[in-house]
Amino acid sequence: MEPKIAQKGPYPVDLKAGTYWWCACGQSKNQPFCDGSHKGSGFEPVKFEVAQAGQHYLCGCKHSAKKPFCDGTHKKL
Repeated sequence: MEPKIAQKGPYPVDLKAGTYWWCACGQSKNQPFCDGSHKGSGFEPVKFEVAQAGQHYLCGCKHSAKKPFCDGTHKKL
Protein backbone atom coordinates (compact mmCIF):
# COMPACT_ATOMS: atom_id res chain seq x y z
CA MET A 1 0.00 0.00 0.00
CA GLU A 2 1.37 3.39 -1.00
CA PRO A 3 0.67 6.67 0.81
CA LYS A 4 -1.04 9.50 -1.04
CA ILE A 5 1.47 12.10 -2.23
CA ALA A 6 0.28 15.29 -0.53
CA GLN A 7 2.72 17.42 -2.53
CA LYS A 8 5.94 16.87 -4.47
CA GLY A 9 8.13 18.98 -2.23
CA PRO A 10 8.77 19.65 1.43
CA TYR A 11 6.63 21.67 3.80
CA PRO A 12 8.77 24.43 5.34
CA VAL A 13 7.36 24.87 8.83
CA ASP A 14 8.40 26.99 11.80
CA LEU A 15 8.19 24.77 14.86
CA LYS A 16 8.65 25.43 18.54
CA ALA A 17 10.40 22.88 20.74
CA GLY A 18 7.98 20.04 21.45
CA THR A 19 6.32 16.86 20.21
CA TYR A 20 4.57 16.60 16.86
CA TRP A 21 2.78 13.95 14.79
CA TRP A 22 3.62 13.88 11.07
CA CYS A 23 1.03 12.53 8.61
CA ALA A 24 2.36 9.35 6.96
CA CYS A 25 -0.75 8.46 4.92
CA GLY A 26 -1.08 11.69 2.92
CA GLN A 27 -4.81 12.02 3.69
CA SER A 28 -4.67 14.67 6.44
CA LYS A 29 -6.36 18.00 5.74
CA ASN A 30 -3.80 19.57 8.11
CA GLN A 31 -0.64 18.71 6.13
CA PRO A 32 2.04 17.92 7.06
CA PHE A 33 0.56 17.05 10.44
CA CYS A 34 -1.79 14.20 11.34
CA ASP A 35 -5.51 14.94 11.76
CA GLY A 36 -6.63 11.32 12.27
CA SER A 37 -7.57 10.69 8.62
CA HIS A 38 -5.38 7.56 8.59
CA LYS A 39 -7.78 5.57 10.79
CA GLY A 40 -8.49 2.22 9.15
CA SER A 41 -5.89 2.78 6.40
CA GLY A 42 -3.04 0.72 7.87
CA PHE A 43 -0.89 3.83 8.21
CA GLU A 44 0.21 5.38 11.50
CA PRO A 45 1.49 8.92 12.07
CA VAL A 46 5.14 9.45 12.94
CA LYS A 47 5.80 11.01 16.33
CA PHE A 48 8.84 13.29 16.41
CA GLU A 49 10.49 15.70 18.80
CA VAL A 50 11.86 19.13 18.03
CA ALA A 51 14.56 20.13 20.51
CA GLN A 52 15.21 23.63 19.18
CA ALA A 53 12.72 26.04 17.67
CA GLY A 54 13.27 26.95 14.04
CA GLN A 55 12.36 26.14 10.45
CA HIS A 56 12.17 22.48 9.50
CA TYR A 57 11.41 20.85 6.15
CA LEU A 58 8.86 18.07 6.55
CA CYS A 59 8.31 15.52 3.79
CA GLY A 60 5.29 16.18 1.58
CA CYS A 61 5.62 13.19 -0.77
CA LYS A 62 5.47 10.68 2.13
CA HIS A 63 8.33 8.60 0.64
CA SER A 64 11.37 10.07 2.45
CA ALA A 65 13.80 7.61 4.04
CA LYS A 66 14.29 10.18 6.82
CA LYS A 67 10.63 10.54 7.82
CA PRO A 68 9.30 12.98 8.85
CA PHE A 69 12.02 15.13 7.29
CA CYS A 70 12.51 15.70 3.58
CA ASP A 71 15.49 13.91 1.99
CA GLY A 72 14.81 14.92 -1.63
CA THR A 73 13.03 11.69 -2.63
CA HIS A 74 10.23 13.77 -4.20
CA LYS A 75 12.61 14.65 -7.05
CA LYS A 76 12.56 10.98 -8.15
CA LEU A 77 8.78 10.48 -8.11
